[in-house]
Formats: sequence, C-alpha cells, structure tokens
Amino acid sequence: MSPNAFIRITLPVAALSLVLAACATPIPPTNISPAACNAEAARWAIGRAPDEATVERARTETGSKSVRVLKPGTAATMDFRPDRLNIDVNDRGAITGLRCG
Repeated sequence: MSPNAFIRITLPVAALSLVLAACATPIPPTNISPAACNAEAARWAIGRAPDEATVERARTETGSKSVRVLKPGTAATMDFRPDRLNIDVNDRGAITGLRCG
C-alpha cells in the first residue's frame, strides 16, 4: 500500500471517529451528592462578627460540611461545592451575606 493510499483511507476514518465521539451523550458523574447547604437557615448571622462560635453555629444550622469566611480582598477558589457555606464579611468585620458553594 502506498503512503498516499494509506492517508486516503486513514484520514476519513479518523474524521468520522471524531464526529461520532462529539455526538456521544456524556455520562453524568454518579458521585455528586445533593446540595447539603441551606444558607437561609443562618440569615440570623447577618450583621454579626464572624467569630468562631457564630461561624460554627452557621455551619451546623445550614447543614454544611465546611465553611469559609471571605473578607474583602480575600483570594478564593472558584470551585463550586454544594456542601460549603461561604460567609461574606465587609471591611468593618460584619457578616454581609451567606451563600452555598
């Protein structure tokens, strides 16, 4: 088989394989747990200082596995975790918002 004949056969087969792969329906991951965080359950914390007791109570009452306090200018990853409570704090040290993710 000549190199040109090999290319003429291989190239269309490769292109067809790519097209078929692009049309395949992705299988959703099965290890995703339902959102276990309910930020509304800790609305009482807005306006308070994010001390250890307040943060832990908010985490517990929202059903979150983890919590992070985000002050102005704090670097944070953008990954979404439905079981994490994010507590936003203003520059005066008061909680301004709570959200899951």
